[in-house]
Amino acid sequence: MTDIPKHPAGDHHAGFDPVEPDAEGHLPPQKWKIIGPGLVVAATGVGAADMVATLAAGSRYGYMLLWAVVLGVILKIVLVEGAGRYSLATGRTIFEGWRSLGKWTVWYFGPYIMIWGFVYGASAMSSTALPLASLFPGVPLWIFAIGTGIAGFILVWFNRYAIFEKITAFLVLLMFITIVGLAIIAAPNIPDMLAGLIPRLPEGGLLYTLALAGGVGGTITLAAYGYWLREKGWATPRFMRVMRIDNTMAYVMTGIFVLSMLIVGAEVVSAAGVKISAGDKGLLDLNTVLEAKYGTFIGKAFLVGFFAAAFSSVLGVWNGVSLMFADFWGNIRGKGSDHPDSQAHGKYFRFYMIWLTFPPMLLLMLDQPIGLVLAYGVLGALFMPFLAITLLPLLNMKKYGVPAEWRNKWYTNLALVITAVLFIWLGGYQLINSIQSVLK
Repeated sequence: MTDIPKHPAGDHHAGFDPVEPDAEGHLPPQKWKIIGPGLVVAATGVGAADMVATLAAGSRYGYMLLWAVVLGVILKIVLVEGAGRYSLATGRTIFEGWRSLGKWTVWYFGPYIMIWGFVYGASAMSSTALPLASLFPGVPLWIFAIGTGIAGFILVWFNRYAIFEKITAFLVLLMFITIVGLAIIAAPNIPDMLAGLIPRLPEGGLLYTLALAGGVGGTITLAAYGYWLREKGWATPRFMRVMRIDNTMAYVMTGIFVLSMLIVGAEVVSAAGVKISAGDKGLLDLNTVLEAKYGTFIGKAFLVGFFAAAFSSVLGVWNGVSLMFADFWGNIRGKGSDHPDSQAHGKYFRFYMIWLTFPPMLLLMLDQPIGLVLAYGVLGALFMPFLAITLLPLLNMKKYGVPAEWRNKWYTNLALVITAVLFIWLGGYQLINSIQSVLK
């Protein structure tokens, strides 16, 4: 096992005034200030694909799968809290933790982050361009796609974490007002909603149920949480309570957001008798339905919310996954996590930002290569079980550096095991679908 030293904790980034708990972990009166990294990770994880999946489930099954949304929120709280707890308790990054488990983690993570970034860069730019192209139909989609990629690049390249967090919070506010407002206008059936909290499986709906539970916000970006904690200046066990409140409140907001999409699917799309397209374009179908039912203003307002959801994911990935890559490559090169090259705005961080932004623009012009799509599908399907499974030893065994008071309780282990099993099942299904789509 690689002997990984602890980092000196508590170094706050210049120009950032984090919330400081007292010695007992109690918070100051301005508790609203603690909402930060959790909001970023939740906003980054909820993209157009999650919105479409929830919309389709609501239009097909009504509120029957509401319990799966709640389950998904709980599972993500457990995963993100685990990643954050490891970082605060040990002073190490999650990649350092993975590396201490053996070289196999490095051989998995290295190819994954490179292939994932290349394909995700193109899909994220395309998703963000869709609502803009619908708002301004005279402009070609590819121009908006390239423009949003460059805009995300500039905003992250030239701004430190504090500004990045504020921009993300503004986008989340737009998302929240737009989508929750739509749900209120749609007038949900409260008794049916409450009945949806009772676990039931609709006939032929196992896949929808598991996908809804597993898809509530996040993939690789969940593991970026520990890096955003460091950027915020939360770097010691003293911030454990702050982190848990931040994480829980952020994912409760995510749950409200996803519930709102379920309401719109159940009350608006189902009533209109429209079949939502697969993929991001399903949200354009919803826009057509909204304009027909509520008028042009509501339809356009939804497109603004759609843009905010997609662009917040662009910013989050451009920042958070670049932090993860910088840490990964800095450790591979023997520099460690505290070297300037391994941190935000170091040369490895900037390299990955360039990798996310400019090479993927080629995929906007061409059909995605079959082999690359397959590799992306395989590696992507395996990441969430990888995170859940690796957190089990890291948060339970003394040799990985977590003090006894911060190790898992039995119920946390149970939640992680359930999460691992769920994502292995979903990952296997996604893997089979990827192979089948390539062979067709």
